[in-house]
Amino acid sequence: MAKGKGSGSNFRSAITGKFVTPKQGRSNPRTTVREAKNGGSTGGTDRSAISGRFVTTAYGKSHPRTTIKDS
Repeated sequence: MAKGKGSGSNFRSAITGKFVTPKQGRSNPRTTVREAKNGGSTGGTDRSAISGRFVTTAYGKSHPRTTIKDS
């Protein structure tokens, strides 16, 4: 579990929910999400790791390995 330093972004695994290294994030684009380090809250919505778009809760529950719950 790695967090980068300074400004930029972090990568989070949609499978485990843990932060991963930038190298792991770039090599697994369908199962990782790039997040802004100092971004605001999205109110607990679901987001697709594949497209980066927000999805419905039902879609997120039916695709747990490729979606994350933003907070």
